[in-house]
Amino acid sequence: MVTLFDDLTGRLSNSSLPHTGGGIVIDIGTGDGRFVYQSARRNPDKFYIGIDPSTRPLAKISQKVRRRPEKGGLANVLFIQAAIEDLPSDLDGVADEVHIHFPWGSLLRAVAVGEKAALSNIRRICSCDALLEVVMALDAERDQSEIQRLGIEPVTSEYLKTTLAARYRAAGFEVSEAEVCSSDWPGLKTSWAARLRGRGGRPLAYLIARAAG
Repeated sequence: MVTLFDDLTGRLSNSSLPHTGGGIVIDIGTGDGRFVYQSARRNPDKFYIGIDPSTRPLAKISQKVRRRPEKGGLANVLFIQAAIEDLPSDLDGVADEVHIHFPWGSLLRAVAVGEKAALSNIRRICSCDALLEVVMALDAERDQSEIQRLGIEPVTSEYLKTTLAARYRAAGFEVSEAEVCSSDWPGLKTSWAARLRGRGGRPLAYLIARAAG
């Protein structure tokens, strides 16, 4: 049941995903897949799907999950090559949780600006009342060129709670938490979290929402 970028249509339309009691968790912009792998090890009752448009960072982890369990293999992981603009329709309504951690490029713009098409795509893959977690780490000085290139407004607590929350609501999400903090970093098991945590002073912006019925 573990694969890297194979025929998703055949897999999901044939109901071949295991029926896990803990539900299905999707990580968009999964990068090297570390969050998916570590989470799947800790929560064997959940099925984890990592999505990223780039295959290269996932080469090692995809080989690892194919191994026998005693060698680190996992049966509750699937990786899919896709961008947020083109999420497979086979995922429609399957996610009980969606996580987006430290996005960059077009994915960052989508969640930081609240692009309607991208947020609608995320809502499309969510089941009713699914959890959405977005975590961003933008520094107004160090990331100035990228912020300007992407046309992102200053990500303040007020912006998150008003402007961005309204855009998420229009796409079918009710925001329950939204904040910017400078030091309360979560213990996320991602490579980017490890890198950025060591670069002191970088603010963290997070948003928690639920998919409305």
